[in-house]
Amino acid sequence: MLLPLQLVQLLCRIIAMMERDGMLKIANVGDCGLKIIRKGQIIFSTSPQEHFFDCPYQLSSERVGQTFLDAMVSNVELIEGDILVMGSDGLFDNVFDHEIVATATKYIDVGEAAKALANLASSHSADIAFESPYSLEARSKGYDVPFWKKMLGMKLTGGKLDDITVVVGQVVSM
Repeated sequence: MLLPLQLVQLLCRIIAMMERDGMLKIANVGDCGLKIIRKGQIIFSTSPQEHFFDCPYQLSSERVGQTFLDAMVSNVELIEGDILVMGSDGLFDNVFDHEIVATATKYIDVGEAAKALANLASSHSADIAFESPYSLEARSKGYDVPFWKKMLGMKLTGGKLDDITVVVGQVVSM
């Protein structure tokens, strides 16, 4: 039997609740995210909601912006051993999926895994030479350094300084 606990985690604009039958119900608004790792592979990932590049949905009043009605809702069946990684955009803009998997599966203690992922995101965010997920996406959307810097062989690189919040959990049987 899976953990008969109702896991409710409010992180940025993501809510995940695990039911007694092992179903994880997820509601997400904006660019925070959740990834589920099973046997070293990401089997589920939320997608960021953006108006356009680097302009995510934000929860607010109905007259001004998005509300809970704009949430992307998902249901995923969990099994024992699954690892859940929830984070703010500061994690996902600075750490690649393969790094998330390698780091989250390296630790037995989920608290240590969360700290390690937050530290990795922080390190990448301050590295101006790092080819971050954020800089790669920016270039793919047409954003880059000014023309004169391109002439010198420079390109848009670096992490994205941002808030970094990470929560890691693992499904265990009782």
